[in-house]
Amino acid sequence: MRRLSLLVAAATGVAVAVALPTAQAVAAPVSDPASVVDPFIGTSNAADDFPGADVPFGMVQWSPDTPSRPDGGGYEYNDTSITGFSLTHLAGPGCGADGDVPILPTVGGINTGATDAFSHANEDADAGYYTVGLNNGVRTELTATTRSGMARFTFPSTTQANLIFKLNGSQNGDEATTWTVVNNSEISGSVKSGHFCGAGFTYTAYFDIVFDHPFTTSGTALATAAKAKPSTKLHGVQPKASPTPKLSGPNSGYVTFNTTGSQVVQAKVGLSYVSVANAVANRTAENAGWDFNAVHTAAHNAWNTLLGRVQISGGTSAQQRVFYTALYHVLLHPNVFSDSNGQYTGFDNQVHTVASGHSAQYANFSGWDIYRTQAQLSALVAPQQTSDIAQSMLTDYTQGGGLPKWSQNNGETYVMVGDPADPILASYYAFGARNFDTATALADMLKQASAANNMRPGLNYLNSPGYLPPETTYHCCNFYGPVSTQLEYDTADFAISAFAGALGDTNNKNLFANRAQDWRNTFNPASGFMQPRLADGSWQGGFNPASGSNFVEGTSWQYTGMVPFNVRGLADAMGGNAKMESYLDSVLSQLHGENGTHADLGNEPSLYLPWEYDYIGKPYKAQAAVRRAQDQIWTDKPNGLAGNDDLGEMSAWYVFSALGMYPETPGTADLALGSPLFTQAVLKLPSGNTFTIDAPAAADNAPYVQSATWNGAAWNNAYVPTSAITAGGTLNFTLGTTANTAWASGSSAAPPSYPGTAVGLPTTHLTSGIAGKCADVTGYGTGDGTKVQLMDCRTNNAQRWYHGGDDTIQSLGGCLDVSNSGTTDGTKVQYWECNNSDAQKWAVSNGALVNPQSGKCLDDPNSTTTNGTQLQIWTCNGTAAQKWSLSG
Repeated sequence: MRRLSLLVAAATGVAVAVALPTAQAVAAPVSDPASVVDPFIGTSNAADDFPGADVPFGMVQWSPDTPSRPDGGGYEYNDTSITGFSLTHLAGPGCGADGDVPILPTVGGINTGATDAFSHANEDADAGYYTVGLNNGVRTELTATTRSGMARFTFPSTTQANLIFKLNGSQNGDEATTWTVVNNSEISGSVKSGHFCGAGFTYTAYFDIVFDHPFTTSGTALATAAKAKPSTKLHGVQPKASPTPKLSGPNSGYVTFNTTGSQVVQAKVGLSYVSVANAVANRTAENAGWDFNAVHTAAHNAWNTLLGRVQISGGTSAQQRVFYTALYHVLLHPNVFSDSNGQYTGFDNQVHTVASGHSAQYANFSGWDIYRTQAQLSALVAPQQTSDIAQSMLTDYTQGGGLPKWSQNNGETYVMVGDPADPILASYYAFGARNFDTATALADMLKQASAANNMRPGLNYLNSPGYLPPETTYHCCNFYGPVSTQLEYDTADFAISAFAGALGDTNNKNLFANRAQDWRNTFNPASGFMQPRLADGSWQGGFNPASGSNFVEGTSWQYTGMVPFNVRGLADAMGGNAKMESYLDSVLSQLHGENGTHADLGNEPSLYLPWEYDYIGKPYKAQAAVRRAQDQIWTDKPNGLAGNDDLGEMSAWYVFSALGMYPETPGTADLALGSPLFTQAVLKLPSGNTFTIDAPAAADNAPYVQSATWNGAAWNNAYVPTSAITAGGTLNFTLGTTANTAWASGSSAAPPSYPGTAVGLPTTHLTSGIAGKCADVTGYGTGDGTKVQLMDCRTNNAQRWYHGGDDTIQSLGGCLDVSNSGTTDGTKVQYWECNNSDAQKWAVSNGALVNPQSGKCLDDPNSTTTNGTQLQIWTCNGTAAQKWSLSG
């Protein structure tokens, strides 16, 4: 069976039967957390974690794949056979990914499509090690360094001990493969794959593998047609199938050993995304010898270095396993992408070298997921690596034109919505990972947030009408779920505000704090929900808050609370604390709801909800709800996690919750309080200081805070002191089994909210020199070619215009456009998707709007006063028909 032993005895949780229990001795801390990790947790029930060998943030993650092969983890605990051991994996990304170069040991005749049965009784894993005995008599043991893997295969005594290389066996197939027999103990090759969630990009992975004694024969099977593999889930929408690859090269290779004299065959593999030569160099730099046990020990120690930065005491053995396994999952991604010589392939498909002052380039950003919790915990626990991860994001911007949204290796997929790089970078900084080019980071964030682009499609609509209508169209980059997308942009804007403020840029701090408040434009006080709002300003009819229409992986029930930077403002908009409490009570009455009316703490949009009780004077309800989630969703079993782990995001939520706090507000170091699960936790902070959380009476049935102290003084607030993440200190809890409804219940005890200045909907008109007339988008149309007409001035969205910083005039998310880039008198003016063309540029000159491309002015034909007349361009003549002003 799987090893579950601990190197130190842990105290079991003791039920406390009184509200104010007496203090008890703090149990000994876990001294070897890597030994507590159980990599099989999360390998079933769609969590899609994987149990194989790796080191923190490793390029190589050598792990078994099973036939059902869900998503990027590749392993389903309930399967009974193994198809191969591939070199790369992603933990629960929601779409198939990686799984490159599966290698399967077999005995007897060559069968390149073989699988082999196994029993979990013959399987074992810990942090940095995996082993399994297959029913064919072969035992496989795996361990890893950052860029290489090591295997120990113990075969039966036979002349036909084989290793099958399934070269076209990546999760999404392989378009091109190479296979080279270097000599009778070395093989090299490459595979080309990609197409994550149906995206068009590809990457090439190169490998070189050596054996500790020669093989007797080798060979290949020729290319065959490869099937496109549709993803089973794309976050939010039904995925496209990956393009059907045109395979070139062999679809498999094999080597055969004679093990009648020695049954153990050891192998060392190097991986690179640059070249075979670099794969060789990675292997030799990181594992020059043949000592499997030494490599395993080094991997174990690497894990202890980071896991040991959060040292827990107390709790049950199962709780300790869940905690350290969750922290282990947090630290699997992003992944080192550069080689030992510093080279890597960039987003421009050119080879680059890691910048001076940084150790590595990193890849694989599950942005929509990780900005909520994993980014903060990564910075807190691994500030050096996380600083390099932040710098990698800036490099991706330089080479690819945008900060990563959901990127795999060196390609952007545009999966999911929002602009998650902003809260990721801001949170990295806030939680102590600060060794990156912060000035460039802010400049990149501002540029990406200032005009509609592939990373923020539909952004123009936030200028006018101030929200994203359901009619919104954008012909690029996975734009959907406008209500969710708007809320995501709001969070991103607030994160920019927080980051700008931290860097001393007061103007952008205020600008983006204010723009973040446009969530108010999609909150309907009459329904009490975030609700789709049509282009004409009316609320969409037939609204059902339990429906996922216009939302992303959730419903309005789940998204209405997603204003994590201004929970106070949301409660006020609802009508006060009692209304907010009623909403939270209802949505959190189930924690993994199936019908859309309840929270789903197996997915990201609901993660904020339990902690929002802190903002309305009811922290005891947060304490109870979080403990229910821990008990109902998290166990130490393979199915002990609901929903995809999403590259460690869900695991990070558990880690913070078990510590008794949560980073509710992305981009800040604000931590809302729950209650700790362990009697003590000691965090080694990036600053070098220590943050200690003491709760001597902590127990599963004692989630309620009776009182607290900070550095010995009474603490009656539902948040962590702002100095805790830098200066450290000691937070001591007295916990009990019954709620203390008075603790931290006052309005001043709530965690910070950031209201900005709520400016409401923009009201600027494009007013004609003809009295009482305005430029109007016909019928609130958002389709390209909708005519821009003369109309009586009214207060509606069709007449709300915005002067863009790029010399455009915008309304309803589109631009005032000269038809077909015309330059002749009488060319009509229309609404068109903003495209940065000269046909959409307008300069103010003597009260007129001049199109520089044609040199002609925006004109009311024949100075008409007839409503519905389409505007045009005409030779500038200074008449009232060519006078226009942007005014309220």
